[in-house]
Amino acid sequence: MPHNLDDIGGARELALHRINVAKDDLEAAEMNFEGGHYRSSNNRAYYAIFRAISACLALEFRAYKQHAQVIGNFNKDFVHTGVFPKEISRKINRAQEVRHASDYDDFYIVSIEDAKEQLETAKEVVALVEQYLKTLDEK
Repeated sequence: MPHNLDDIGGARELALHRINVAKDDLEAAEMNFEGGHYRSSNNRAYYAIFRAISACLALEFRAYKQHAQVIGNFNKDFVHTGVFPKEISRKINRAQEVRHASDYDDFYIVSIEDAKEQLETAKEVVALVEQYLKTLDEK
């Protein structure tokens, strides 16, 4: 039975839900950054990215338990195929590294520069995915 993106509770609905959650995470990242809470900003920026790229994978009817699988499959199916620019892969990997250090390394010093970089990457990824989802609505 072929998959239909518009089935009730289907892939399109899940993708739209995930991009909306990504936008909420992005807003939280911005508020944390403006308040000087750079560790929290890094976390929310990363999750905005993670949820945005997960929205793309929802359209392929795929889900993964590990973040590395989500990122790897996004890169394989959306970056390496030219849907998204190649440099986005490097930025996503960097965001994952910074978020992991921010969340788990006791002595990681979060700089304003790193936090700003993560926030800018999150804005870029969320905007790119949101635009991609809009192009699908036009089809």
